[in-house]
Amino acid sequence: MRLELGEIYIEDIQFSETSEIKDHVLYLNKSDLVNAADLEDSYLEDVDFEIAKPGESVRIIPVKDVLEPRVKVEGKGEVFPGILNKVDQVGEGKTLALKNMAVVTTGSIVGFQEGIIDMTGEGAKYTPFSKLNNLVMIATPKENVNQKNHEHSVRMAGLKVTNFIASLAKDLEADETKVYETLPLLEQIDKNKDLKKVVYVYMLQTQGLLHDTYVYGVDAKQIIPTFLYPTEFMDGAVVSGNCVSACDKNPTYVHLNNDVIKNLYEEDGKSINFLGVIITNENVYLNDKKRSSDMTAKLAKLLGADAAIVSQEGFGNPDTDLIMNCTKLEKNGIDTVIITDEYAGNDGLSQSLADADKLANACVTCGNANEFVKLPKLDKIIGDINAAKVIAGANDHSLNEDGTIEVEIQAITGATNETGFNKLTTKGF
Repeated sequence: MRLELGEIYIEDIQFSETSEIKDHVLYLNKSDLVNAADLEDSYLEDVDFEIAKPGESVRIIPVKDVLEPRVKVEGKGEVFPGILNKVDQVGEGKTLALKNMAVVTTGSIVGFQEGIIDMTGEGAKYTPFSKLNNLVMIATPKENVNQKNHEHSVRMAGLKVTNFIASLAKDLEADETKVYETLPLLEQIDKNKDLKKVVYVYMLQTQGLLHDTYVYGVDAKQIIPTFLYPTEFMDGAVVSGNCVSACDKNPTYVHLNNDVIKNLYEEDGKSINFLGVIITNENVYLNDKKRSSDMTAKLAKLLGADAAIVSQEGFGNPDTDLIMNCTKLEKNGIDTVIITDEYAGNDGLSQSLADADKLANACVTCGNANEFVKLPKLDKIIGDINAAKVIAGANDHSLNEDGTIEVEIQAITGATNETGFNKLTTKGF
């Protein structure tokens, strides 16, 4: 598949009488946004919108999802297939993406593992989303709505608003265009036959109870490991429905902009032969973990992979899926690197992962989610500040009377993201 991804840079977002993109400014009419959210059959009472820009004294809490507007302008299918649009295969043709901005969903808390985005101060250093111009959708649920319906309604409203904003760009010219291409397997292998064949094993959070990811509209709990062209992710084939720990969840924005995929494409034809992506789920029960990891290793071997990169989503129970995937790939003669984060206690001295194996001897860590940080009082709160007492990484005493917040970085959206889409780095001693 060959995808031309055109990038349009958004320098500012402003509310206006007319919704349009002009001179790199996104102008939005609030009524248009409310209409786009389409609440008629929703479990939401209403939605409102705010704008949060880099450097402003603004805190968004609790964050449900982060999305990037994209629109298909040529080729088969539409962005977010099987969810907003027909179940057509995507990943080829031409797509436009609005860069330097995002749609962020917030409001009454859905699940306790939601997060914080600070646009300035200490917290802003930990989240990549502090550098974006953010349109924030504040969703208010109807009374007595259960969590499952609440989550679904917020997710769908966020996707619809994102889709509407993307439609404003359909007739615009891209500022920059990047081309991504993966040939059919035998052609791809033959083209770079002297280079090591690499697959990316992309673990999706699928434990249920608000720990869900969707592939072409299907709850990924129901899938077996599947091969996808890397470009399918860029057209929204995979969407987050997660309320897992904010630091290492993959928001929809990350699925669209997966840095592992981008970096593998950078090296394709130079140092490696990038074959594509195997998606696999993270299961709750042992037999399901065994089945998925067996099939992941079998599929990688069938593709003829020499090496694999495996990224995790979440922590704890999924650590076993991660290690099973790694060890079975290694036993099939496939050199494997894992990408994870750590929950090593506030002092960093505890066991980092819930599972381990001597074959998992090549690991990239994205940081210790238990590290404590004190966030300053900010002038404006979008959402509900009281969520700071209950989100994962916080406690009853996290919200101080002076407006400061003391939490683990687990509570900050994207702080230790396990695709490497984060701001942490190592420090030498």
